[in-house]
Amino acid sequence: MTGQAVEEPTMPSARVVIALLVGSAFVMILNETIMSVALPALMQDLQIGPSTAQWLTSGFMLTMAVVIPATGWVLSRFSPRSIYLASMILFSFGLLIAALAPGFGVLLVGRVVQAIGTAVMVPLLMTTVLRLVPATRRGATMGTISIVIAVAPAIGPTISGIILGALGWRWMFWIVLPIALIALAVGAAKLRVTAETRPVPLDFLSLVLSAVAFAGIIFGLSSLGGAVHGEAPVAPWIPVLIGVLSLAVFVWRQLRLQPEDRALLDLRPFTHRSFVVALLLVVLAMMALFGALILLPLYLQSVLHASTYATGLALLPGGLVMGLLGPVVGGLFDKFGPRPLVLPGAVVTSAALWLFTLLGAESALVMVIGIHVLLTIGLSFMFTPLMTDALGSLPADLYSHGSAIVTTLQQVAGAAGTAVFITIMTVSSVAPGGAVDAVGTHAAFLVAAIISIGVVLLSTLVGRSGTTTQVPAEAAG
Repeated sequence: MTGQAVEEPTMPSARVVIALLVGSAFVMILNETIMSVALPALMQDLQIGPSTAQWLTSGFMLTMAVVIPATGWVLSRFSPRSIYLASMILFSFGLLIAALAPGFGVLLVGRVVQAIGTAVMVPLLMTTVLRLVPATRRGATMGTISIVIAVAPAIGPTISGIILGALGWRWMFWIVLPIALIALAVGAAKLRVTAETRPVPLDFLSLVLSAVAFAGIIFGLSSLGGAVHGEAPVAPWIPVLIGVLSLAVFVWRQLRLQPEDRALLDLRPFTHRSFVVALLLVVLAMMALFGALILLPLYLQSVLHASTYATGLALLPGGLVMGLLGPVVGGLFDKFGPRPLVLPGAVVTSAALWLFTLLGAESALVMVIGIHVLLTIGLSFMFTPLMTDALGSLPADLYSHGSAIVTTLQQVAGAAGTAVFITIMTVSSVAPGGAVDAVGTHAAFLVAAIISIGVVLLSTLVGRSGTTTQVPAEAAG
């Protein structure tokens, strides 16, 4: 197949390859949202406001969004082993920086380094699965991957709350660091995946344009909350405008370079209807997930005055439900395709977000837990079918670029959702200085609920058939 790596694991089974990648990606994505419950404690310890503190999450996702567009080139140019080792080394180094950080600035640098290492792992995992697993078993395997994509962020706040309840915030990094080092050692000793690489030229102008585009858009959105209180360094519309213009030029340049096979990010996946519809739904679902992940801990601790430990435990049932449903939904996808799963999932997700708008200063904790579980059920029935339908609808030579597009826009959506909901919360708050209160969180949940109506309407366009792209069954283990 022209220009496409063909991988055959030299280990006893492809399952070993996938298990190592899944485990590593799980730890990395878990780390992405582990800061959410810690934000109130960090705000107090580092003497920063919510608009500044949210950069520890938004900055991570912004970095991911900047780096991931280049992963299509990286996956074609370097071997899976080299990519894996570089990823784990950067991630581990970032953990060390964060654990030793004397203040907010160094802590943010550590998060950025962690994000650079994390950025290539999920596309590497997705591409490997698509190449090693036949289409008839792809849904079940992608169900396992959904544990990485959706469950890890869902239980991140729980783990964070437990750690913060017993130890300081630095231990969130000290505890993860040895796990990352063990994964690095195992990968160095065991990961042997042969792949056909090719000297694909790197278009530096495209790399710069994509970095400016996604950084500008996310930075502008993330600055909205600070602008309201006079904390933003520049007017938010300026970086957003620069980002949008850079994105337009980036797209134009990719279209010019595609015929010569020199594009940094091949945009031909957008010519596939199933990919586009599924991608839009994944983006909206990620906004809802990350919006809830950032709002709920703030609401629980600042409005209901729950401890960090109680907050973590309150979010645990939802994470466990999502983990249990991932493989089940994947199996159902293999039998029935995406539509019978995505449409009900969208309705349940929307219902949960509307129920969140009923929460107030006197709401019972059990009500919050119940609604959160309902939200994770709805999202569980969306993520696996949508991810599988989006990538499985592509020809094999577009797998790496398709996974890069999906993962990039996931991070943009997550960062945008975090920034927008934090901004709405602070703007709507009646408490002094935009502090978290019931009025602000209600307004943010209301916007999320309104967006969910679009999710339901768009889900009606999801095709009735499952994945149609076949892959060779060799090396499937």
